[in-house]
Amino acid sequence: MNSKTLAQHRKQLMRMMGDNSIAILPSAPVLLRNRDVEHRFRQDSDFYYLSGFPEPEAVIVLIPHRRKGQYILFCRDRDKKKETWDGRRYGPEGAVEYFEADDAYPITDLEDILPGLMEPCESVYYTMGLNPEFDKHVMNCVNNLRSKSRGGTHVPYEFVSLDYLLHDMRLFKHRDELRMMRKAAKISVQAHINAMKACQPGMYEYQLEAEFLCEFHRNGAGWAYSSIVGGGANGCILHYTENNQVLNDGELVLIDAGAEYNGYASDITRTFPINGRFSAPQREIYELVLEAQEAAVKKVKPGNHWNDPHEAAVRVLTRGMVELGLLKGNVRELIKQGKYSKFYMHRTGHWLGMDVHDVGDYKVDDEWRLLEKGMVMTVEPGLYIPAGIRGVKRWWNIGVRIEDDVAVTKDGHELLSKGLPRTCDEIEAVMSA
Repeated sequence: MNSKTLAQHRKQLMRMMGDNSIAILPSAPVLLRNRDVEHRFRQDSDFYYLSGFPEPEAVIVLIPHRRKGQYILFCRDRDKKKETWDGRRYGPEGAVEYFEADDAYPITDLEDILPGLMEPCESVYYTMGLNPEFDKHVMNCVNNLRSKSRGGTHVPYEFVSLDYLLHDMRLFKHRDELRMMRKAAKISVQAHINAMKACQPGMYEYQLEAEFLCEFHRNGAGWAYSSIVGGGANGCILHYTENNQVLNDGELVLIDAGAEYNGYASDITRTFPINGRFSAPQREIYELVLEAQEAAVKKVKPGNHWNDPHEAAVRVLTRGMVELGLLKGNVRELIKQGKYSKFYMHRTGHWLGMDVHDVGDYKVDDEWRLLEKGMVMTVEPGLYIPAGIRGVKRWWNIGVRIEDDVAVTKDGHELLSKGLPRTCDEIEAVMSA
């Protein structure tokens, strides 16, 4: 993300906070994978949204009432010995030079400096409970001020959750953010095409997963979430991640996989035949799900509400299941009673951004939120028919989900994941090429 966009984020947040306030935001902690092996560090999304700073053990402080709003960054000091072992650090000087902090201090000085920054403020914007270890530092600073209150030291009188303002901001993507989401989607699209071309009966699910990891890393990206590669019956498990079974001739494989590029996620699912040709039962279910997705995507436009795409998908799926014989009864009553959930048990999408299931309220004042320009969402209807359900043996172990990333534009929508085959004929053509 460019520095101009990051500065806009900070300025907008400080305008919303108002004077006589301060915002405090810690970086993500380092997490152990096992013993002394750490997970690869991934910055907290809120922290990255405001700073672009990629290191742990750092804290952002924003002070709106200071001239033009002040942005202070606490971070690790430079340390030649530690950098030899664990990698380079920016240090406070680098925080100012490369990340445009107005001022920067060593993280070890936090409890010495932060109380003085808090003292003139009425409100502290900080989200308690997300990082219990850092909560202690904040309360130590508050208690430091309280201990001096008889001498006239002022103590902030309220804590306000920073999420309340920041997450509503993140719901609306700026031009630079959309550019990165297009890039993440483009990388993912190519990875899905690679998997379609590589797929052969007898392969293992993890071998198809490797196609994604290779394409992601080849393009300077990583994975946005653990890939789902479910062959046959595994495609009916919504969050299947073992990815260790053989791909069998005559079955489908459902792949839900997306790249993360510069902190922004894509989230794409395709389902295709392992041998390259849809059987008649597979095609029946696939084309019904595709029809539902097309109906849902048409509802993504300003003025419609968040639930409109889901309702459109449910109508198409329920009607189609009645026509196929998966369900029996009146379509309207089946929807009212939620009978479709036997085969379609999740919603049709979610917000997408820095997090795969991104932040932002879905309802405002108990009403579904209206869609507006800059929002980005997934559209992902599906049908899942595990073996053993009486009367529908023709479709046993068929799980189909089709998912694309869609941005709300001024007068409609943009398909960020364009270029990836969606119809049965398009998929078969790619797999046979």
